[in-house]
Amino acid sequence: MAERMLAAGHELTVWARRPETADDLAAKGALRAASVAELGERCNHVGVCVVDDAGVTEICAQLLPVMKPGSVLVIHSTILPQTCERLAAEAEKRGIALLDAPVSGGGAGATAGTLTVMCGGSEAAFAQALPVMESFAGKAVLLGPVGSGQRAKIVNNALMAANMGLAHAALSLGEELDIDRGALADLIRHSSGRSFGFEVYARLPAPAAFAHGGKLLRKDVDLLGTITAPDNALARAADPFLHAALNETEPTA
Repeated sequence: MAERMLAAGHELTVWARRPETADDLAAKGALRAASVAELGERCNHVGVCVVDDAGVTEICAQLLPVMKPGSVLVIHSTILPQTCERLAAEAEKRGIALLDAPVSGGGAGATAGTLTVMCGGSEAAFAQALPVMESFAGKAVLLGPVGSGQRAKIVNNALMAANMGLAHAALSLGEELDIDRGALADLIRHSSGRSFGFEVYARLPAPAAFAHGGKLLRKDVDLLGTITAPDNALARAADPFLHAALNETEPTA
């Protein structure tokens, strides 16, 4: 995402928890900030990409006191909507707009500039952030007030997990019915049962091969369970696959 911003001609300042991860960006012309606070002081558009609610809260606690009124703070992490709502209220007191804008498309989408960006916030904040987001987005959508982007991203990722869970069930059922697994997978790829999640699952030699991605999907399925019923339809479809991918113990009735 940062490389796409540079390529689009935006003046870019970066800070990373592991400084070496920004070396390539600095070599391509990005400026380095020595601290989060320095980053916030320099920039009128700040994008945050860290893993979880605690990380976003920690970073924003250093940004908000120093960012200039009229700036926009964009949260690209996938976290609880309530965290974004709380941070937006703090930002508003300081005259700073906050947009929650988690992304979908992975590293390949970022490199190609085709990420989907799911946004929650005011129309003014969205318009202010859009020129930067367009450098790495194939589609950016304003879905409603702050938190809406997170809710949409959580549903999207839970649906991905559910599709992989259904693929797990379908190919397992095919084996029980003595259908060649490879032939069935190829057939479904060309038939009405296909999905992106199915295609990803069908390439796996075993569910455990998706352990890294499974951790991220587990996080998002669990997040969905905090904003709706834990025993929701997407979680029920996803759980058998995630149990297998992460070597989790399935709950007993």
